[in-house]
Amino acid sequence: MADPPSTPPPARKLSSLRVVWRYASGYPLQLGLAIVALVFAAGATLWIPRTFKEVVDKGFAAGSDPSAIGPYFHGLLGVVVVLALATAMRFYFVSWLGERTVADLRAAVHRNLLRLPPKWFEENRPSEIASRLTADTAVVEQIVGTTVSVALRNLLIAIGGTIYLFVLAPKIAAYLILGIPVVVLPIMWLGGKVRRLSRTSQDRVADIGAIASETLGAMRIVQAFGQEAREGERFQAAVDRGFASARLRFGTRAVMTALVILILFTAITLIMWDAVYGVAEGRISGGSITAFVLTAGLVTGAFGALVEVYGDLLRASGAASRLAELLGQEPDIAAPERPTALPLPPQGRIEFDHVTFHYPTRPEVSALNDFTLSVAAGETVAVVGPSGAGKSTLFQLVQRFYDPEAGEIRIDGVPVRQADPAEIRARMAMVPQETVIFAASARDNLRYGRWDASEDQIWQAAEAANAAEFLRELPQGLDTFLGEDGARLSGGQRQRLAIARALLRDAPILLLDEATSALDAESERLVQDALDRLMADRTTLVIAHRLATVRAAQRIIVMDEGRIVETGTHGELVAKGGLYARLASLQFSETA
Repeated sequence: MADPPSTPPPARKLSSLRVVWRYASGYPLQLGLAIVALVFAAGATLWIPRTFKEVVDKGFAAGSDPSAIGPYFHGLLGVVVVLALATAMRFYFVSWLGERTVADLRAAVHRNLLRLPPKWFEENRPSEIASRLTADTAVVEQIVGTTVSVALRNLLIAIGGTIYLFVLAPKIAAYLILGIPVVVLPIMWLGGKVRRLSRTSQDRVADIGAIASETLGAMRIVQAFGQEAREGERFQAAVDRGFASARLRFGTRAVMTALVILILFTAITLIMWDAVYGVAEGRISGGSITAFVLTAGLVTGAFGALVEVYGDLLRASGAASRLAELLGQEPDIAAPERPTALPLPPQGRIEFDHVTFHYPTRPEVSALNDFTLSVAAGETVAVVGPSGAGKSTLFQLVQRFYDPEAGEIRIDGVPVRQADPAEIRARMAMVPQETVIFAASARDNLRYGRWDASEDQIWQAAEAANAAEFLRELPQGLDTFLGEDGARLSGGQRQRLAIARALLRDAPILLLDEATSALDAESERLVQDALDRLMADRTTLVIAHRLATVRAAQRIIVMDEGRIVETGTHGELVAKGGLYARLASLQFSETA
C-alpha cells in the first residue's frame, strides 16, 4: 500500500493545471466560442448599470418626457436577451470542453498505465489509482466545465466594472481600489493552506475508496472469519479521517470567504457613505451614483466569487498534480531504440544464463541465484519445488516483466533486453493458475488470445479445449456476459476457457501454471485432456502441481532457494531420494 514512487511535492501554485490546459487547448473552436460567449455575457452584465444610469438621469429629471424613457427600457430588454443567449452558449461550450477534456485525460492516464510493468502495480494500490481516474478527474471536470468559466466571467466583470467605476467617480473608485490589497493578502495566505488541505483531503478520499474496494472484493473471507465489525470500524475510521480533513479544508475556506466579504463590504459601505455627500453637493448625478452602486455590487460580488473560485482552483490543482504523476510515470521495461528482431520462423528456444534476481518489494530475498537453464524448441520442462523456490519468477522474467540484476535471458538466441517486449510476449501464451476472466462476453474473453480471430477459429480453439459444449449451452452462446471474474462459470469451465484462449493465440512458447488440483475428477480429466492438446508441438515451461503432468514432461527441474538442485526424469529423481522424492510424496497426487 505504498504511494507512487518518486511522488513530487504538491504544486505550490496553480501550475499543475497546465496538464489540464494541454488537453483543453486541443479543441480551439469550442474554446474560442466559449470565450466569445463569455465576453458577451460579461459585457451584457456590465451594460445593465449604464442603462439604469440613463433611466435615472433622464427619466426622473424634472420636466422630462415620460415617453422618452421607453427606448432605454427597450435597450435594457435587448441587453437581457443578449445576456441570456450568451450565457446559454457559454454554458454549453464550457460544459462540452469539461467533459471532453476529462474524457481525454482519463484515456491518456489509462494508456500510460497500460505501459507500466506489473512491478509498478505491486508497489502502488490499484484502488488508489482507480480513485485518481474517477474522483480526481471529476474534480477536474468541475473546474473545466464550471469553475474556470465562472472565474473568467467574474474576472472580466471585476476588471470592466472597475474601469467603469473610475469613469463614473474616479475619487470614490480610487478608495475602492486601495482596499483591494487588504483583501488579496489574506486570500493568498489562506489560499496556500486551502491548497495543502485539499491535497490531504483527496488522499483521504482515495484511502476510503481503497478500503471499500479491498473489503468488498474479499467479502466471503470477511464474513467467513467473522470480521464484519472490525472492517466496519476500519472503514468508519477512514471515513472519519476523511471528514476531519474535509472539515479543516472547508473551515479554512469559510474563514477566508467571511474575511473577504467583511473587508469588501466594509470598504463599500464607507465609500458609499462618501458618495452620498457627493450627490448632496451636486458632484455626482443620481444616475451615476445608481450605476456606481450597481457596478460596485457586481465588482464586489465578482471579487467574492473569485475568492471561492480560487479555492476550487487550488483543489483542482491538487487533483491535476495527482493525475500528472500518473501521466509522468515512465516504464523502466521498454523497447530499446533499435530493437533486435527475433528470428523467423519462431523456434521457441528459452535460455537462462547465470541469472540473479531480487523482487523490488523483497530485496532481501534472492528469487533467483545464478540460475542457468536451457529449454530446447518443442521441449516440455516441468518446474517443481517448494513455495518461494522461484518457480513463478521464471515466468515473470521470460516475459520481461522484470529485468535480472545479473545474467542474461534469451528467446530464440536473442537477449530479451535487446528485443521489443511486445514481440517477445507475442511468441508466448500463458495459462495462469489464477484464471483471469474479464467482465465481458465469452467471445471477448476468448479473443483475448487473438483479437482478430474468426468465428471458426474461436470454435476450433473451444473444441480443442473441451469448452465448446458448455459455451453452446450459455443463454446467448459466445455473446453471453460472463459476469465479474467469470461468476457464471465453474472453476473447471474458467480453466478450459483460459486454455482455449491460449490455443487461439497459437504461440510457439507455452507458460503453464497448471491449476487442476482444486477441480473435481471430471473437470480435471477434461482440463488435462485440453492441456495435452495445448502442449503438443510447443515449447512448454510448466509449473507442475500434478504428478501426471510431471511424468509427461521430458525433463524435470527441481528448484530450491532460487537454484536448480536436481534435474532428471520422474523415475530418476524418485530413485535419488532427494528433495523431489519428498515433494512427490507430499505435494503431488496421482489421479486414478
